[in-house]
Amino acid sequence: MEQVLHFIDGAFVPSEDGRTFDNLNPATGERIGMVAEGGRAEIDKAVRAARRAFRTWGRMPAQERAAILHRIANLIEENLEELALLETADTGKPLSLAKSLDIPRSAYNFRFFADFVKGLSTETFEMEGVALNYALRRPVGVAGLISPWNLPLFLLTWKVAPCLAAGNTCVIKPAELTPMTATKLAEICKQAGVPDGVVNVVHGFGPDAAGQFLTEHEDVDLISLTGETTTGKAVMRSAANTLKRLSFELGGKNPNIVFADCDFEDAIATTVRSSFVNQGEVCLCGSRIYVESPLYDRFVEALVDRARKLRVGDPLDPQTDVGSLISEEHLERVDGFVRRAMEQGGRVLVGGRRPEHLKRGAFYEPTVIVDVDETCEITRQEVFGPVVTVQPFDTEEEVIRLANDTHYGLSATLWTSNLKRAHRVAGELEAGVIWVNTWFLRDLRTPFGGMKQSGIGREGGVHSFEFFTELKNVCIKL
Repeated sequence: MEQVLHFIDGAFVPSEDGRTFDNLNPATGERIGMVAEGGRAEIDKAVRAARRAFRTWGRMPAQERAAILHRIANLIEENLEELALLETADTGKPLSLAKSLDIPRSAYNFRFFADFVKGLSTETFEMEGVALNYALRRPVGVAGLISPWNLPLFLLTWKVAPCLAAGNTCVIKPAELTPMTATKLAEICKQAGVPDGVVNVVHGFGPDAAGQFLTEHEDVDLISLTGETTTGKAVMRSAANTLKRLSFELGGKNPNIVFADCDFEDAIATTVRSSFVNQGEVCLCGSRIYVESPLYDRFVEALVDRARKLRVGDPLDPQTDVGSLISEEHLERVDGFVRRAMEQGGRVLVGGRRPEHLKRGAFYEPTVIVDVDETCEITRQEVFGPVVTVQPFDTEEEVIRLANDTHYGLSATLWTSNLKRAHRVAGELEAGVIWVNTWFLRDLRTPFGGMKQSGIGREGGVHSFEFFTELKNVCIKL
């Protein structure tokens, strides 16, 4: 059984003390490998390598860095089948989804930022013949990149690509549950010509382990995290002593607002996708569905019918719609939310259990719950599974209040054919990303991030480079 190793200073290495942990396939429960468990020693080595490499990588012309990033994209595309299989084995997601979304988008992330960096500009100000001011954009230094388990390569490349394009070096700490595509990405980076030490990968855990040692390290300049809100709070505390620059994309409890004048078929089809794609393990999923009262019964009936028809099963089967949750532990957490919702008066119209035909694996049926209100735990806490609640509303003011009654603020979706209403409601919703009559449609130039406890900062286009670069002003007296 092959061991997943760290990648430090251009070489795959085990942990100094030999420690490892199991890597499990959540769809089968079987051990598929062993992973080197990193600690302070491995983080120190990786940070030293990244700091040394920064002296040359950070001075390399952007055009040359961009060319290397395009080679990385090419290699990701050439290795699509292997990367998709690794992603499916780690996460339990359908292979068809990994092949159509995760891996292609990972390649595109590198292409996008490789091209974008070549057009970056800065400011110039003339002080009426007295002096000339101009800003220089420079990389920050060594970045700690902490990626999640739900879209491991997709969201890791969303960090690595702008980080490298801007001239920074990095130490990656993948989620311990999904180590394999990050390791394969390190191999691809080396093959593409990324110099040793520019990209490093240290596997391990979070508190009192590799993750914490990375975030508190005095020679790490910035931290980019995608994860849950509680993790973000812990990272902020850990990074405080060294005043690191932080970028967080955290949890969401996203409202999906359906007005009676919507395009019904489009709203239903997209809501099914935004509820259950990737087993609902997407921070942007619309887990709180609010439907205008005249449409409520029809909408709920259609949603339940389509949820019941989704095929839950083997992630390798091309007919599978919903794969396995990430782990047995997470399945128990999701099921616990559903059980407590029922105790609080909620009715499960479909799902709410493991599929009877699957005897092993962390599978859970797509679940629709009604008869809950804003006081119920399940409408307030992020479940991160194939579970949605549906509630009726009567007025625009009411649904805006309900949608905003949360400490999250990542995204929101609204469905209406009334253009004035769309603009009006979008302006009132407290979320970083608002979709109108669509979902998960992304232009990578636009700002992405959350409000409230859903994050800090924005990513995408120039916003990513505002995080991964420093501006310094030069003032020359004329």
